[in-house]
Amino acid sequence: MPRIKLLPDLTPFRASRDLRLVVGGNFVSNMGAQASLVALPYQLYVLTHSAFLVGMLGAAELGPLVFMSLVGGALADRSDRRRLLLLTQIGVVTCAGGLAVVSFAGHPVLASLYVLGGFLAGFNALQNAARSAVLPGLVADRELLASAIALNYGLSTLTMVLGPGLGGLLIGLLGVEAAYTIDAVSCLAVVFTVLPLGPMHAPASAARAQTESIRRSIADGLRYVRGNKALLGSFGADLVAMTFGMPRALFAVLALSVYHAGAGGTGVLYASVAAGGTVSALLTGWIKHARRLGRIVICAVTVWGVAIALAGLMGSLWLAAAMLALAGAADSVSAVCRSTINQTVTPEAMRGRMSAVFGLVVTGGPRLGDLESGSVAGAAGVRFSVVSGGLLCLLGIGGIMLAFPALARYDTADWAVAPSGDEPGRPLAPNVAAEPAATGVGPHMTLK
Repeated sequence: MPRIKLLPDLTPFRASRDLRLVVGGNFVSNMGAQASLVALPYQLYVLTHSAFLVGMLGAAELGPLVFMSLVGGALADRSDRRRLLLLTQIGVVTCAGGLAVVSFAGHPVLASLYVLGGFLAGFNALQNAARSAVLPGLVADRELLASAIALNYGLSTLTMVLGPGLGGLLIGLLGVEAAYTIDAVSCLAVVFTVLPLGPMHAPASAARAQTESIRRSIADGLRYVRGNKALLGSFGADLVAMTFGMPRALFAVLALSVYHAGAGGTGVLYASVAAGGTVSALLTGWIKHARRLGRIVICAVTVWGVAIALAGLMGSLWLAAAMLALAGAADSVSAVCRSTINQTVTPEAMRGRMSAVFGLVVTGGPRLGDLESGSVAGAAGVRFSVVSGGLLCLLGIGGIMLAFPALARYDTADWAVAPSGDEPGRPLAPNVAAEPAATGVGPHMTLK
């Protein structure tokens, strides 16, 4: 029996300069984005001392996030994905810069923080859809796709370890204005690393998507997702975990009102989830040997829910951080497995729209979680909100198992990408390989 390696396969990075450029630019940009992720809820809580109003940030972000994610996916299947990725940086810089300006001015109007935060989430969603449609086309060997996904996810979660901690320190030393400024400036990394790449148009099999209306294109993408039960089950598993079991909006409340740890404690709680996720993602070499990825997703979400519930019961910041790190490790395994499922069941012509829906789930779920956790905390207390959310996550994943048995039945040996644009995601005969993926098809990127 071959020895299973835990460490990730670095071959995709060694083989592709373009992959190194895109992932490197994403790493720097994500560092800045994580600083804003800490700064905005922290600033809202300092201004209002209300867990409910912090949670309402999720509601303000949800509308722009849904709209721009779906539009971004449609555009990624009908235009130059490289140019789309560059254009989105204008929106990100404008919103992050706007947050910095109103904060520097002093005593910002709450409505301005919600509006700018909402549009920032929307442009980030559009950016993620474009970037997700670019990455797999940079991996020439389809057998290396899972390794590339794991590497990219591991580095992305590393930014979630370093970014919130540095963001908390930055806020403590220079204020939230500095965090927003860093976010805006870090977008230059994407510009500098994407400019050397050539145009990345959607594959020829997506010709129909390029001629039909945006609304029709979006509808086709949603129809495809709805019809693929394994894909829909993977989306549902993540949505359940993030909606009920992601108390991200309460990290500032916990740090300030329960553990009395200030901005630094807020950064620790944010970073702890990603710390566990990073370690787990960088030890996912075993996943390329696994076949029953749907069952692994179900087990990982179960561990997530238990760990979150335990985190709400902990009496110290560091014990809570340890439980959050365990939750992050489970989420990392779930994310890599879900990404691999999504890529294997989706054809080239649908990659942008599938990635957009997936990105919408990945980023929209935590916003719903912000609203849910903030509302429950406002009514029953912050600890009750965290514990009950973890328990509801366990009930939710049980419901997903019953509603989508295709997720548990998923076997990598039974699926391959169907190149036909008319019949996306068909199950092929076991072990029958599909044609190599064309340039410009996209993977999942989890950035919560």
